Amino acid sequence: MAISLSDFEFVQKLVQQKTAIILDTGKQYFVESRLVPLAEELGYGTIDKLVGDLKAKPYDSTLLERLVESITIHETSFFRDIHPFKCIKEVVVPSLLKSRANTQVLNIWCAASSSGQEPYTVAMLLRENFPELAGWRVRFIATDISNAILAKAREGRYNQLEVNRGLPAPLLIKYFDKKGLEWQVKPNIRSSIEFRQLNLVDTWFPMPRLDLILLRNVLIYFNVETKQKLLSKVKDMLNPDGFLLLGAAEMPLSIDKEFDRIEYPRSGCYQLIKGR
Repeated sequence: MAISLSDFEFVQKLVQQKTAIILDTGKQYFVESRLVPLAEELGYGTIDKLVGDLKAKPYDSTLLERLVESITIHETSFFRDIHPFKCIKEVVVPSLLKSRANTQVLNIWCAASSSGQEPYTVAMLLRENFPELAGWRVRFIATDISNAILAKAREGRYNQLEVNRGLPAPLLIKYFDKKGLEWQVKPNIRSSIEFRQLNLVDTWFPMPRLDLILLRNVLIYFNVETKQKLLSKVKDMLNPDGFLLLGAAEMPLSIDKEFDRIEYPRSGCYQLIKGR
């Protein structure tokens, strides 16, 4: 069920307009792999019929949302690229514990939470290593563009393959309940995270000033202009001594000169330059 060049270009422009994500020419196979299951699920049978209906009804928000959700990347795992989480444990949280000792308030935002593994990883890390936070007012917001993937994140249910990807067995036993062939994050962990829908290139809902922002493996999908706009908004949201975590391949220094890299190997951790 190959996608035609004209249909690919239509989807390419539509996704960029809606999300600012760039689908490079040559990604036809990727788009096919995402749209074939969607076409079958919705009863179109073929990609050309699905895209044809979308061309005929460009304001069908439900169909457009389903297409965008099928295309946007949701690759994730527990403790993905372990070094950023070591940095959170050894540098970020100890620093914030000292600087927030008087207020005992901590605000965290995971900006592309996908199916929940990243925010749940952070939540488990905090409980395992910083029991004093139990007496703090911690607000943990996790967002994604896809309502469908957020529903999975809120439920916190994962199959054996998903929990095998990066999750240590002791944490699985401690923080998950066995549910048939799946594992579900315990209610007290699920309730500690506020999952909300957010398109990063649209208007952001009000959030408190943030102490830690995880924006990992997101900027790589945007052009330079969009990256600059996002980092500018991040600067406005981040406390002066707060921390920003990016993916290992994402370096803001060539795009925004107001960030300093934290000296922690392969962490992708940055802070605003003091006195900016």
